[in-house]
Amino acid sequence: MDAGSPEKPVRPVKPLGIIPAGSTDVVSCSVHGVRDPVTAALHIVLGHLQQVDMCSFSSLGQLIRFGFSAMFGFGGRSLARAEKKRWMSSSRRREYALVKTLARLRCHRHRPGGSDRCGFKGMGSFKGEESWTTNQGLYLSIKALTAVRNTSRTEFIKHLKRYSGSSGQFSFSFVETHTVSSVRIRPRSVIGWSGEETAFPWNIDGELVEIANEVLIRYGNRKRMKKLI
Repeated sequence: MDAGSPEKPVRPVKPLGIIPAGSTDVVSCSVHGVRDPVTAALHIVLGHLQQVDMCSFSSLGQLIRFGFSAMFGFGGRSLARAEKKRWMSSSRRREYALVKTLARLRCHRHRPGGSDRCGFKGMGSFKGEESWTTNQGLYLSIKALTAVRNTSRTEFIKHLKRYSGSSGQFSFSFVETHTVSSVRIRPRSVIGWSGEETAFPWNIDGELVEIANEVLIRYGNRKRMKKLI
């Protein structure tokens, strides 16, 4: 905000140090692989740097927040269910939400002729160097920007198991990857994840953000911002 760029992230003057202290610690785990606060502090003391991409999230022309990691579809629904079980321990509610969301991966059709299995009906526009490209279809999950098309529960679970590894997580016919500078996610249906007219749940850096309309994600300087791990 001080740099005068309220919607597009810019390279910071100083690196940002992250010490995890939450229930999910998504950014910390993504940046240096652990969620231990002492280890994170040692990285800061030693001056270790890790380059990461930052992006902004806006809807209907209004800035919602800045973020590092975003999940829509399966990831958003899972987090929304976990948030309803705050009385559980963090590990138990994550496991509960994961199993429950997988069990309900099959959803009702939104229109005749549609698929029995779908996370949502979405249309994403991927902005490259010169123009927008539009992909439309049924997707179970979108992680900015890896898109998982409609598939069986068994194949989707195989993808999830590989996702935390270093290779093979994208080697499925139903998984797409895109290199983009901006992306617009536009759900076609006004029916939310609970079956009622409501906002769609997003998982942004492990925080639940509910957004009712299309979302525009803009990435920062392609040279990437630096964060102190």
